[in-house]
Amino acid sequence: MSVMNERKTNRIGIAVVEHQRQFLIGVRDHSTTLAGHHEFPGGKCEPGEAPDACAARECLEETGLSVRPAEELLYVEHAYDHADVLLHFWLCHPEPAAPAHLLTEDLKGFLWIPAEELPTLNFPAANAPLIDLLINAYVRS
Repeated sequence: MSVMNERKTNRIGIAVVEHQRQFLIGVRDHSTTLAGHHEFPGGKCEPGEAPDACAARECLEETGLSVRPAEELLYVEHAYDHADVLLHFWLCHPEPAAPAHLLTEDLKGFLWIPAEELPTLNFPAANAPLIDLLINAYVRS
């Protein structure tokens, strides 16, 4: 039996919010799991909630920015010491009616980071394939 089947697994919807080759990135609070790591807005899916809807909801809750999911970039199953996760990384874009200031400033601790800086940040291990995908799509293209 695999580790993924022995304990509760959390489905996570993650909003990979892109605007002008920049991504909305925060740093996990020191009181949380994986403290100090960089993160995209996201969180646990509610029962019956689709991962894309979860990603959009979590982004609004965490940053105040309304986004529209465009496509699922990647699906990753990962076993951390603290939990097993099913990560649904959704490429999202700000809603067209988003106030201009939300596209340039700090959003509740989340910042717009240029794609070329992503490899220099301290993301959790499960994000590695996503970072590679984004670098190939937004920096090397």
